[in-house]
Amino acid sequence: MTLAQFFLLVLTICVCLSLIMAGAWAVQQRTGNSGWVDTMWTFGLGAVGIVGALSPLGGWFPRQALVSILILAWSLRLGAHIAFRTSGIADDPRYAELQRNWGQDAPRQMFWLLQNQAWVSIPLALSMILAAHAPDPSVRLQDLLGLLVLVAGISGEALADGQLRRFRAKPANKGAICDTGLWRWSRHPNYFFEWVGWLAYPLFAIDFSEQFPFGWLALLGPVCIYWLLVYISGIPPLEQHMLRVRGDAFRSYQQRVGAFFPLPPRERG
Repeated sequence: MTLAQFFLLVLTICVCLSLIMAGAWAVQQRTGNSGWVDTMWTFGLGAVGIVGALSPLGGWFPRQALVSILILAWSLRLGAHIAFRTSGIADDPRYAELQRNWGQDAPRQMFWLLQNQAWVSIPLALSMILAAHAPDPSVRLQDLLGLLVLVAGISGEALADGQLRRFRAKPANKGAICDTGLWRWSRHPNYFFEWVGWLAYPLFAIDFSEQFPFGWLALLGPVCIYWLLVYISGIPPLEQHMLRVRGDAFRSYQQRVGAFFPLPPRERG
């Protein structure tokens, strides 16, 4: 991959993600359900990653097919989960609270929020694509490790989502805090395993022979998703919502269980 190809790749990613999130805004405005935003983001990011991974930027390598299959698995699993969840709610409480605060200016503010989301997703798409284009034609040990890490991330997130879904499906648990299974060890195990999956792309992309210096930029993917999940659009707004609707029960859960990394729960004080 030449420097010119790299800059063209980044520009293409920017345009594609911007158009995808403009489409997500249009769907949100039409349906009134902002949950479709995350659905379209997941499928859209996956599509950008797959097309970029399969593009002939520097020849053809079997790694491109492997990474594309893994991106597809991630996108379909997470996108289908979010779509199913969205179909059963009137609106996503995180976005709904923002729109209430924005008042009459909500449509414009929402548009630019989603465009910002497109821009901060650039390192994620780039991480996927760089993972596919490491020029070593052989299957390296780190490729196998990357495969295991991504499968572990997808499987762990699916397990956490399934545990929460089954917990909520029981009438006896209505209004209760899920603190069983993985949710006993982390308040957001689904977010943790989502982050774990993104650790795989640098393993595919980095070339220690220094033939592919761009590969090191794939580290931006897991750094970016950690920042988004822990500090921006993941944990903070969701926990603010849970405190409003669950109050002291959720505060007690916060005191006992760590926010992100799975750890043994603390004893009740």
